[in-house]
Amino acid sequence: MDETKLAPWVSAVRLMADGYHTRMLSRVCKMRAERTIYPPEGCVFAALELVPFDAVKVVILGQDPYHGENQAHGLAFSVPDGVRLPPSLRNILKEVAQDVGTSAGSVVSTDLTGWATQGVLLLNAILTVEAGQPGSHRALGWLALTDALIEALSEGREHLVFMLWGQFAQSKQGKIDGRRHLILTAPHPSPFSAYRGFFGSGHFSRANAYLEAHGREPIRW
Repeated sequence: MDETKLAPWVSAVRLMADGYHTRMLSRVCKMRAERTIYPPEGCVFAALELVPFDAVKVVILGQDPYHGENQAHGLAFSVPDGVRLPPSLRNILKEVAQDVGTSAGSVVSTDLTGWATQGVLLLNAILTVEAGQPGSHRALGWLALTDALIEALSEGREHLVFMLWGQFAQSKQGKIDGRRHLILTAPHPSPFSAYRGFFGSGHFSRANAYLEAHGREPIRW
């Protein structure tokens, strides 16, 4: 955990100012002695470390990290380059290509760090998971922290785009002020639901149009 990079979030989120995130990380660290937990300890807060509070332009909310070896690295839906492409990420990249296109000769990366460095907060609501056990850390205490992050962004920032895919993400809609921000909802990009409205949702072009309308640089998806 890089406390220097987290400082803007600590200043903006009361629960972090009270040290909740460090206590959670310490709790998970003790669990690692007995079981395999993803992502690696140094990546748990990667989404926040890459995007300072005041730099966020878009929030994409996931549920919990990938639970397979070498997949999770702290960014929702993202995997390091060279790792087998998960189905949901494949569909996300397919929708990007259909919605905003890709530059000729461009290399599409499965590592979405390039989005994060432009202000896209790829936030999982649950920040850790036990290997092979999806949802295993749902009751651990992460939800209190990530709910506080969403509420702080809603209250402390203006004109953000929140992409909420699937029922779980959409359950957070009540924490976001829709008068101050753009909320985009669609089915989850998993193969079980992507064809029920994720494909063709146009979220990426709609996000950029909103950002530009409010004088901000669009995202190079």
